[in-house]
Amino acid sequence: MKKAKLEGGMARSKDDMSWAEVGKLATTYLKIPFALFCVEAFYWFLTQPSNTLAPIQVTEAWTWHMLTEFIYGAGSSTLGYEGGWLTKITLYHPDFYPYAGVSAISLYVSDECAGIHEMIFISTLVMMTNGVSQRMRIKTCAVMCAIVYVLNIMRLLAFYPIAISGCVENPGLINCEAPMWQFHIMVYKWGFLVILLLMWLVWFKWSEASKSMKAAAARERHQWTFAWRSSWRKIHLAVLVLGIGLILLAIVNITSSQEAMDAKHMVDLCSFQDFVTSQCNDAQNDWNNQISGSWSLASVGMIALAGVGIIISKPNDYHSKEEE
Repeated sequence: MKKAKLEGGMARSKDDMSWAEVGKLATTYLKIPFALFCVEAFYWFLTQPSNTLAPIQVTEAWTWHMLTEFIYGAGSSTLGYEGGWLTKITLYHPDFYPYAGVSAISLYVSDECAGIHEMIFISTLVMMTNGVSQRMRIKTCAVMCAIVYVLNIMRLLAFYPIAISGCVENPGLINCEAPMWQFHIMVYKWGFLVILLLMWLVWFKWSEASKSMKAAAARERHQWTFAWRSSWRKIHLAVLVLGIGLILLAIVNITSSQEAMDAKHMVDLCSFQDFVTSQCNDAQNDWNNQISGSWSLASVGMIALAGVGIIISKPNDYHSKEEE
């Protein structure tokens, strides 16, 4: 029986793992949830103001409107403005409850409805999966995002028949379109999450990533890798200063602007006293505009910091003599 090696006065078995090895394993297995956490945090910060993804929201609203008209007939929907953008969809049907004398339901394509959240989520899962070539992962992200876009449009198109069925079963009842909202909440809370995980699992099996993971360590040097920049030039420092400046400007824009403080005070007052007035709505819009500009500046600043602070190493296409 072999004797255990003494280290620091304590016996250490040959098969025991060092703390460095434990840390390496933790890095390997925890990087996906950590990356998802970072992506979720960034997306939350990015979409705090309303209409952050307005161009994409407009595109989806237009697609939703045109397909609704094509599938369910002319006059089934109209496209209108919401918050200064063409993101408002109004659905019409004689069985809908006549709100203000019009049998219609008004909906709004928010930044959460754009599907970008889901695209970022599935792309992060794919890009953090070891054992698959970088080119394959990039192609997979493009295909997955296209599938998510189509699924999201299908979800929006399903609102119309679900709302009609609810109002047919409960004619003349206010909020008869409740099944539509229940479907929306179900998909929003966990439906899309289940679909995205199933998509990733199917791709994981199809790409044989589980088998490839065994050889991933040997191929790791041939893949693109990310690392913190160690050598800084003047242009890098200039971008770094610019990024920090934009973030500080965003903070000052919120904390030192009298207009922003007045709007925030009114919003808090309306929320505390449960007021719903035109003055409260105007204050909310002013506050949204203020934080929208600040979040945009902060987002650009963070992207600048990441772009200059992180470097991408090219694959090493050769083997050293020791490796040979």
